[in-house]
Amino acid sequence: MPKLSPDAPFLHEGAQIANSDFGRYCEVGADARVLNSSFGDYSYCERLSDIANTTIGKFANIAAMTRIGPTDHPMTTASLHHFLYRSDDYFDDAAPDADFFAARAARRTVIGHDTWIGHGAIIKPEVSVGHGAIVAAGAVVTKDVPDWMIVAGCPAKPLRERFPAEIGARLMALSWWDWDHARLRRALPDFRALHVAQFLRRYES
Repeated sequence: MPKLSPDAPFLHEGAQIANSDFGRYCEVGADARVLNSSFGDYSYCERLSDIANTTIGKFANIAAMTRIGPTDHPMTTASLHHFLYRSDDYFDDAAPDADFFAARAARRTVIGHDTWIGHGAIIKPEVSVGHGAIVAAGAVVTKDVPDWMIVAGCPAKPLRERFPAEIGARLMALSWWDWDHARLRRALPDFRALHVAQFLRRYES
């Protein structure tokens, strides 16, 4: 296992990064692609993840072979094909369509803190996945996911809340994901051992 660093993300072999930034203790899996995206502290993606135009919170857990913010083809023009916007790949005297690429990059996907995106899930552009939410393996998320919700299916639909609303509100108020590294280390035994309600009682001021 890699030793993660506060200074730079750990990039596994074959990882491709473009126009992206990372917080502390981040990791990018083998052969993953990250384009025009931002990872919050402690967030990671596993192998063969493909992430574009996405803002990811802290402590996000992104499983293998996920697709987040997949880019679209133009659907209102006479053709769907690359030659419309990657025109320089096909014609010596044509430039790429800068406006198309700018519009594509502006369609941000947002992943909240302490989320779990399951194996092979797809999350469409301009969708928000709330804090503490879980996206089941293989789900296709086309609509916003509320905080603490578990969703599954194609298209993804709510299964149940991860925590009751009262617990979720207390976790939001506690915002443990903003604690510094030393405080996280001190609380590690309690993170491991305590039920969420017990944890809240111990750490709420």
